[in-house]
Formats: sequence, structure tokens, C-alpha cells
Amino acid sequence: MKKTDYQIDEQGEWLTGARSVVSPNCDDRPDSTDIDLLVIHGISLPPREYGGEFIDQLFTNTLDTNAHPYFAEIHELRVSSHLLIDRAGAVTQYVPFIKRAWHAGVSDFNGRSQCNDFAIGVELEGCDEEAYCDVQYETLAAVTELICQRWQKIIKDRIVGHSDIAPGRKTDPGPAFDKKYYFSLLKLCR
Repeated sequence: MKKTDYQIDEQGEWLTGARSVVSPNCDDRPDSTDIDLLVIHGISLPPREYGGEFIDQLFTNTLDTNAHPYFAEIHELRVSSHLLIDRAGAVTQYVPFIKRAWHAGVSDFNGRSQCNDFAIGVELEGCDEEAYCDVQYETLAAVTELICQRWQKIIKDRIVGHSDIAPGRKTDPGPAFDKKYYFSLLKLCR
């Protein structure tokens, strides 16, 4: 799939062209809540290993605890994200944009708590210490442009890492995430 083939459908729910794996870990956003924040995360399962279906399994509550010792610690988590961009730049969507995905946890942005209420979450397959792939940045920038066009209150000042809204609790996407480079790829998002 070319990055230019992605579009957000008329209802503002799905990224057409993305692979879809529906997560039960979502619910309705509070009434009259504007989507006005984009949160970037980093994830790898098991830690520092890439590929496979473990992220899908985590977000669908089907993680096999026998597949890796780490999974016994996290299998009861009920989490999700709107999107995942894997190491090859392919996009998977788990939750419709208009729904509240469970990605931010205890969080605060500019004095406003419960970031899941008003945020879209995008996971990058990776970890804090390893560089993300150029194709991930390119895909993230293309998807960000679509999101910013659809939800115009999301501007560069309202694009943050998980660590920005949950400092001390979360570190992702980590110091290996090159925010300056990512922002240089954004042309339409102001």
C-alpha cells in the first residue's frame, strides 16, 4: 500500500487502505468532545522484537501467555490504539477514530486529564533505544496529514509523545524518536 492510498472515510471512522483488526478495548468518547490531540507511542512485543501477531493479540485480549515469559505480566491489560505503523510502514487500525481507544492511561495535556477522551493514538513498532525506520516516519507523516486535515484542532503543538502526557510513568516513543525529522516531513499540518 502506498502512503498516498490512505484516506479517512466520510464518517471519520476508518483509514481506508489500512489493515483492520477490531479491538474490543474502546468505548464512546464523552459527548461534545473534540478530537484535538495526537499521541505517538512506541511498542514491541516481546520487548525489542518485531513482527508477528503479538501486538494484534494484546489489543484483542488474546495474548498467549505461553508464547513468551513477558506476556504473563501483561496479558490482563485491556489496551488498544487507533493505529499501528509497523517496521515496514504498513498500517493496522484497531479502533475507529471517533471512538475512544485505551492508549494513554493516566495522562494530562496542558492541565486537561483523561487524554484518551480527546486524543488519537498511533503506535510505532519499535522501542525507546532503537531508531525507528524511515518508512515509519514517512507513513506517520502521511497519516498525520490526513488526521490534521480531518480534525483541524490538531496542530503541531498538539502532537505529543506518550512520555509528554504521562511523564515519569511512560517513556515512549523514547529518545530514539526523531521528532524534528518527523515534523520536517509535515507539509500541511500547521
